[in-house]
Amino acid sequence: MTTNNDKYEILVKIAKKRGIFWPAFEIYGGVAGFYEYGPVGVLIKRRIIDEWLRQVVYGRDGLVVEVDTPIITPRIVLKASGHEDNFTDPVTECLKCGRTFRADHLIEEKLGISAEGLSLNRMAEIMRQNNIRCPVCGGELTPPKPALLLFKTEIGPYKGSPAYLRPETAQGMFVSFKNVFNSMRNKLPLGIAQVGRVGRNEISPRQGLIRLREFTIIELEFFFDPEKQEEEVNKYMDEELLDEKMNIITADMKLNNIKEPREYSALELIEKGIVKTPWMAYWMAVGNKFLRSLGIPADKIRFDEKLPEERAHYSEQTFDQEVLTEKYGWVEVAGYSYRTTYDLSRHIKYSSADLTVFRRYDKPREKEVIKIKPNSVEIRKRFANKFSEIMKALASISREELVNKIVKQGYIEVNGMRLDKELFFIKREKIKVHGEKFVPHVVEPSFGLERIFYVVLENSLKISNERTYLALTSRIAPYYVAVFPLVSGSKEEHQNIKNIAWAIYRGLLNSGLPAYYDEEGSIGRRYARADEIGIPYAVTVDYETLRNNTVTIRERDSRKQERISIKDIYDYIIDKIGFRKTWIEFLDKELNKA
Repeated sequence: MTTNNDKYEILVKIAKKRGIFWPAFEIYGGVAGFYEYGPVGVLIKRRIIDEWLRQVVYGRDGLVVEVDTPIITPRIVLKASGHEDNFTDPVTECLKCGRTFRADHLIEEKLGISAEGLSLNRMAEIMRQNNIRCPVCGGELTPPKPALLLFKTEIGPYKGSPAYLRPETAQGMFVSFKNVFNSMRNKLPLGIAQVGRVGRNEISPRQGLIRLREFTIIELEFFFDPEKQEEEVNKYMDEELLDEKMNIITADMKLNNIKEPREYSALELIEKGIVKTPWMAYWMAVGNKFLRSLGIPADKIRFDEKLPEERAHYSEQTFDQEVLTEKYGWVEVAGYSYRTTYDLSRHIKYSSADLTVFRRYDKPREKEVIKIKPNSVEIRKRFANKFSEIMKALASISREELVNKIVKQGYIEVNGMRLDKELFFIKREKIKVHGEKFVPHVVEPSFGLERIFYVVLENSLKISNERTYLALTSRIAPYYVAVFPLVSGSKEEHQNIKNIAWAIYRGLLNSGLPAYYDEEGSIGRRYARADEIGIPYAVTVDYETLRNNTVTIRERDSRKQERISIKDIYDYIIDKIGFRKTWIEFLDKELNKA
């Protein structure tokens, strides 16, 4: 019987042998938190990205566009976003061997309880009461303290400007929001997507591909008008998405110690008020469909709503999308956060840039405005020597602040001097306005590529007495088809078979289908090698091919074989992968609606 650890060891062995992944810098002993991807692993990752782009980005009726922003981020950007102050983990150090660890992880591993969101003092108390010691040498541990997870760097040689490697791709999208918005004809809702590498200086990564210091995030920031969200969601959310069933653990369920998730459709999440904006339900449904399309069973996917103390500093509501794994239990592979106006408002404050959007009214509205003008004559009389200084300071204060302080408070302080409302002309008048500026709200679906990569590999690994193989769904297989010449017999027949196989292989490549060629060893061994890296179909060219231009095509999972014409190979693969079916089904559905 294969245990969870046995299965993991088999996966790791296959991954290294077949060029999928392995620890980075191995010849120097390796560095925790860094992995490399071989020729096959790169292809599987790229297929997952392609599927994400197809389903989540470019398949969203024009809702989402893609950008590419820098990895190195000026310090001011991450100061404005709050990461410099909040992007920390609790670290504890062994007084005996000097190793450092995540305090919350040690607590969770020793006691089996969640330590996420606990204060440093509470974690120290738990560690002391339960005698939690160094897991390596048994030494005493220091009380937890915050450790910044940002990788520091500088822009420019010698004494450059301070900067960080980005810990997420999100801030690049927030900073570039207005440029993208303007280029997309000033329309909301608008999703901005990005696929990119990020760096997080994790304290003690010890979970293979699950916890890395450098990894790829595939995420989007979805900007919308909160006053129009219901009508806009109704426009874009079709019946299939509304009916998408998801396993949910709400914050209220957790507070009431209900641990088993309940099934809700996206429509129920909206109608029952479980999500704080209907766009959360929309993107959660999209993400659920995406993971299922990668071969993850629905009963192994759940959404866990985070409690207030567990949420990131920017989030009003967060659901973690988790997948059940045999090695690590429930693993977070994506997060859905309602970031409201947090990020744009902070960047407006720190940069003074106008990141607002104009909301045009259906018809003009009457609005009372308050106009305030300093009474320069009276101010000069009252503050003769300070007059120029006061007038200069007043000119730098916004109208909103003047109204708030002078009208509501009755005075304003300028450079330590109090100016009462009597020193200002205050005029109220009604005007017609055609719209107003507002800061868009944001929902963020963010996926960790390497974690998805791992859960897909683990879920697809099939082990039996007869063989071991990856049952990858066709669209994320590294190659769609393998081509094998059956090489034996006379030299002339041998060469003709190889020539035909090579022509088929190159023809598939030139037509855009990822193909793999192998002529080494027995046909059984070649099938086994192809199966181990998840190739769904294999074409074998043999003696019969020389007589009637047909080939044998074998399906990976069932191992069933059939004979088809060489000219039908392309169409056969296209049909089996599902491209033609997707096109016909979608077109029929849309034409019926029309």
